Amino acid sequence: MNNKNNEYFGRYISILYRQSSVFYSKEFHKFGIGAGQYMFMIHLYKNDGISQEKLSELINIDKGTTAKAIKKLEELGYVERNKDISDKRVNKIYLTEKALEIKDEFLASLTKWEDILTSNLSDEEILYGLKILNKLTKNVSKN
Repeated sequence: MNNKNNEYFGRYISILYRQSSVFYSKEFHKFGIGAGQYMFMIHLYKNDGISQEKLSELINIDKGTTAKAIKKLEELGYVERNKDISDKRVNKIYLTEKALEIKDEFLASLTKWEDILTSNLSDEEILYGLKILNKLTKNVSKN
């Protein structure tokens, strides 16, 4: 495609990423959770007890980064790492009572960002945008 308007997906994706990082940093600061940990919390709320390796795959982040983020969340008291009973090489990650206590407020912040992001879009535009973003994600996942 010859792009004469100098409009690029990457530019807008970058802006959205930076703005979401600023938003989430402010929202989750009160919990001590930083930009490097909130994505793990989101997926742990949906998949409590998941293995550390599966969590890495789910988020599409390398194992080292996952280990660091989980260690930080463990230090903050939000998760516990336990060895799998059937395979001692596997760490399962479980949310603590402290994590469950902030769950509603934490998830409300995610909804707040979605509301900001989609505030002037119709339902059709939202669905179309999600379809496009899904395709873009699949394109880069192939590389």
